[in-house]
Amino acid sequence: MVAARTAATIPPGVGDVPALTVDNIEVVYHHTVQVLRGLSLAVPQGQIVALLGSNGAGKTTTLKAISGLLPLEVGELRSGAIRFRGERIDAVEPHLLARRGIAHVREGRHVFEDLTVEENLVAAGNALIGRGGEPDPALIYDYFPRLAERRGQRAGYLSGGEQQMLAIGRALLGKPALMLLDEPSLGLAPLVVQAIFDIVARINREQGVAMLLVEQNAMAAFGIAQYGYIMESGRIVIDGPTERLVRDPDVQRFYLGYGDGAQGLASFRHVKHYKRRKRWLS
Repeated sequence: MVAARTAATIPPGVGDVPALTVDNIEVVYHHTVQVLRGLSLAVPQGQIVALLGSNGAGKTTTLKAISGLLPLEVGELRSGAIRFRGERIDAVEPHLLARRGIAHVREGRHVFEDLTVEENLVAAGNALIGRGGEPDPALIYDYFPRLAERRGQRAGYLSGGEQQMLAIGRALLGKPALMLLDEPSLGLAPLVVQAIFDIVARINREQGVAMLLVEQNAMAAFGIAQYGYIMESGRIVIDGPTERLVRDPDVQRFYLGYGDGAQGLASFRHVKHYKRRKRWLS
């Protein structure tokens, strides 16, 4: 088992204070089930950071810890600290975090199915009044022209890709400083995934929104992220700039599906020499 980290590896980025810092957190569900074990990561201001790992690694739990949703699911942050722009937020309620500028686009495209596209945006805008000025639906329609075409249609009748666009659009309406994206490619066709990721990259570039992107589609995530972390069993096992990760033989083997012995091993825990490696220090 790879030893837990005790401090976040902070990627080089914009600004002296990261948009998000997660320091050595431990999370337990139902007072007994430990999901995160000394997890640390950081998201620089204005950058996209990918968080990858297999099912059950703890990726979604990490996002829920950041956005304050753990108590709603009998989860508890037992130790460690979470900071947004340098300030502790691990005891702040979710709706207050949203108004401070943290937007969480949850897995499963949580939209109001009985409301139209436009009504979904109005509802989101009303919830976020006071964050960064008056909400501007025109900005959402600019990034997602398909939503403009469907503005009078009930969200429950949208395609999966359109619902994902709406979920991201509702989050963007509050002009967030940090966006948490949980599996935006889940269940979508490759061409739709590419279109959504292109728009996400454009939002990051034009709006300066820092993003923590949870994904199983490693190639799609590496295509837009500047830095990446890979989780196994509640811990970060490897991290670095994405251009280095895509060249790493272990990452190629376990997450990209190619390289020597791509079908042979199950995880980084089987790599006996991994614990002796000192990566991404230069």
